[in-house]
Amino acid sequence: MTKTVKTVTDYLEYLTHKGFIFGEDATGFIQFGQYYTETTDEIAIIAIELTLKIQKEFDGAFYISLLESFKKEAIQNRKQAFNFVENLNLI
Repeated sequence: MTKTVKTVTDYLEYLTHKGFIFGEDATGFIQFGQYYTETTDEIAIIAIELTLKIQKEFDGAFYISLLESFKKEAIQNRKQAFNFVENLNLI
């Protein structure tokens, strides 16, 4: 990601400009997942990015599962998140 974004809303706008289309259901999952897991914008953005990389599209259930796993494993940054999914052989 070349542009630094600080909020989930900014990140979704960035992705929309890149050609990704998020329906209301996707944005609802994103907001719900972040609220449900009490996740920071940084971790939610990482989960969105990884969901898109792994699933090749936005999958709300996968995204929420990632957020839950990140919370359980106390993932706090991008490096930890990528190491976590690599250890699970997801990427």
